[in-house]
Amino acid sequence: MNTRKFHYYSGVVLTIFIGFHLLNHCMILFGVEKHLEIMELFRKVYRFIVVEILIVIAALFQVYSGIQLIRQVRKRTETTFFDKVQYYSGLYLAFFLLFHLVAVFSGRMLFHLDTNTYFGIAGLNTFPYFFMFIPYYFLAVFSFFAHIAAIHAKKMKSTVMGFSPALQAKIILVKGFVIACLLMLALTNWGHGFEIIGKIKELYKWPL
Repeated sequence: MNTRKFHYYSGVVLTIFIGFHLLNHCMILFGVEKHLEIMELFRKVYRFIVVEILIVIAALFQVYSGIQLIRQVRKRTETTFFDKVQYYSGLYLAFFLLFHLVAVFSGRMLFHLDTNTYFGIAGLNTFPYFFMFIPYYFLAVFSFFAHIAAIHAKKMKSTVMGFSPALQAKIILVKGFVIACLLMLALTNWGHGFEIIGKIKELYKWPL
């Protein structure tokens, strides 16, 4: 099995996990309590050791194989709009996945924190860190949808309800942008901020 096929199958595993992960984040639109409730339900599956190992391996291989495929794309003399979208979104997702894995496992294993809602949103709601974390998370969510849109544009051959594959892909891009914006608003309590307390707050003391 070549790198492209491994990238595809590990991508399927990761997309399923990220889909549920984003659904969980969207629950914060209905309050932190609802988000935590759904998170505990999902954790029974993705915190199961075999599933968690599979997700981590899929994420690491996505990064490795993605970089290999990006090198191939760079050698092409002609590239389409969606080639570039796939290239740049993949590059950002590789960066994000590495840093996100390090952050989550460091929080759990080094600092003995529950990496729940408050761990995830701490940087988004603490000055001056939100200047970095808002674009960091926004671009991650948007890049996820952008990557899917680029693949859809290449693989989809059928027109649906008068929408060409390219137009379908652009609709996915727009939806991704809207969802990323809504999530950033919801995860910052619509601009009012969430209070971060306890050990998590200690990690974000300023100045360091």
